Amino acid sequence: MRIVLFGAEADELRSVVARHPLLEIVEADPEAIVCYGGDGTLLTAERRWPGTPKVPIRNSQRGKRCIAHPPEQVIERLAVGGLAQTAYLKLGCLIRHAGQTEPGLYLSAMNEFNVHMGRINSAVRFRMWLNDEPYAEGREILGDGLVVSTPFGSTAYFSHITRGVFHTGIGVAFQNTTEHTNHVIVPEETAIRVVITRGPAQLAHDNAPECLSLEEGHELAVMRHSEPAIMLTWESMVYQSDEF
Repeated sequence: MRIVLFGAEADELRSVVARHPLLEIVEADPEAIVCYGGDGTLLTAERRWPGTPKVPIRNSQRGKRCIAHPPEQVIERLAVGGLAQTAYLKLGCLIRHAGQTEPGLYLSAMNEFNVHMGRINSAVRFRMWLNDEPYAEGREILGDGLVVSTPFGSTAYFSHITRGVFHTGIGVAFQNTTEHTNHVIVPEETAIRVVITRGPAQLAHDNAPECLSLEEGHELAVMRHSEPAIMLTWESMVYQSDEF
């Protein structure tokens, strides 16, 4: 198997991999990415090599999505095909402005898309539609923003807002809205459309270092990505938090 070692200290694994003749460390066209670090390392690797199977080995205090077993044991299982493969839903988001004729910008996320107010002293206003049906009777929502999350990402920012996680579908959590607005869990086939009615706002996705500025008239179309994220883990992952 052709693998890439990825992470700030990933070179520490070279001697471990060298013990397994069925594994070859490469720089391009890998069949798997061995991520040595924490959850952020995994998310960064998925952005760089989308769709290529990831083997997340924990080398961080904040890596609950990563395999906690010793690297030697994980690499040995990888070499003999003993890791469990699981496909995880990803989200895609098309960003356009009202009246824009160009195709727009398309981003993907394994965890979440996060719309947040652009100024600390100025709330963002927006409206939302679910499969073209107005949410909250079409009322304008005023607050700090919203998070659109996958089940995989629901243990991250989504759970900090809602105090829970979910296993299927797409989750929408609202941040400090002026009126009580419940979180929403919708089927993964649902198309979610958000229109900014007053900015400024910022759009972040996963742990990408760059954010996109949003103003009045910007529209976000969030839906299931055509390709899942593939992970090779010690065993099927189990959520540790309370479930909705």
